Amino acid sequence: MKSIKIILVITFCFLVHAGVLAETNSTAIDESALVYFQESYEVSRDRFRSLSSEIKQRFNRTQISRLPVSSHMDKDLTIDLFYLPALKKTKLIIISCGVHGVEGFAGSAVQRMFMSEILPKVDLENTGIFLIHGMNPYGFKYVRRVTENNVDLNRNCDVDKALFASKNEGYSSLVEFLNPEKPVDMGSMGNQFFFVRAVIKILQKSMKNLRQSVLQGQYEFEKGIFFGGKDFEPHVALIKSALADVISDYDAVFGIDLHTGWGARNTLHLFPNPVENQTVRAALEKIFEGYHIDWGDTEDFYTTTGDFSDFIGKIVPGKFYIPMSFEYGTMDSQTTMGSVKSVHNMIIENQGFHYGYKTKDDEIEVKKRFREMYYPSSDGWRSEVIRQAREIFPLAVKRYQALDIK
Repeated sequence: MKSIKIILVITFCFLVHAGVLAETNSTAIDESALVYFQESYEVSRDRFRSLSSEIKQRFNRTQISRLPVSSHMDKDLTIDLFYLPALKKTKLIIISCGVHGVEGFAGSAVQRMFMSEILPKVDLENTGIFLIHGMNPYGFKYVRRVTENNVDLNRNCDVDKALFASKNEGYSSLVEFLNPEKPVDMGSMGNQFFFVRAVIKILQKSMKNLRQSVLQGQYEFEKGIFFGGKDFEPHVALIKSALADVISDYDAVFGIDLHTGWGARNTLHLFPNPVENQTVRAALEKIFEGYHIDWGDTEDFYTTTGDFSDFIGKIVPGKFYIPMSFEYGTMDSQTTMGSVKSVHNMIIENQGFHYGYKTKDDEIEVKKRFREMYYPSSDGWRSEVIRQAREIFPLAVKRYQALDIK
């Protein structure tokens, strides 16, 4: 009986992979939402800069700055900052995008919607607004998730270098499966039957353990996926320096880090890394009352090391810090099927970058799949991103402002 179940699972995986079982999903298209989405880092950045300048004309206390990121291959990579201080500095809201480069396309769209539609209605008497645009400009520009050093910034952020001594034994046992050291051949047996191979791994280790091992972050294999680095990337010091003095002026900080990829397609997921402070947890529950928060304690979830959202709270210790990540789902990766497809896309994109492709067609297919995973071309998906952002941001801001911070 067990063997029959395994065969059925593997067959189902193969059918999904082959496209026999197609997903149907129709979503209303909102033209007013689509204007925020751009197809390049440069245009997204220019629009952010232009909008920042427009706001500065209205609020002359607005501060706009650019942080050049050192690079061996591109001298025009910047993290762009927008800061509108409160008149009486009590509470600060930080909204960041592009920690995972390619995810910056949608994150930038959400930020600019916020600047255009939400910010004009925010009571700025006691609340300041700080936006970080394109935290990983290399990945944003070159459609990668990582920096030019193959470092996942969301596994690289901390104030203690002990981070880089972190061990991930589960990942080590999977390294050959996750990081093939040869050119990508999409017609190979390994790729054609990747789902079968993945399901075997799941049956051996369990989905929960496999997901945690792969996604947690690792600090040993420099050409591997989810590599957190051997040292801090320059971005970390730049942001730490930029935020330290600003955060010091406020009693409380609410950080929202924008991501795409994980979770049910067309759905906004809310999750912090596990929150141990019960006062912070209670604040999150008040701010997002009526919304489901993934606390990291369910079967389909995972925790990470070197998380950017957590890092913000460590910059100025002692501040009341409320962390949250917004994740706009693209591939139903909360399911086994979606999770396997997502990891496969990660593997072949990384493999192609380091070891090349057997054919040009292989390269085109891999890069298309990767971009679609983090920045879907669907007008329906993009409309949903903005629709849900328009709904949740005004509520979250007002509820945060109403919190009694002691």
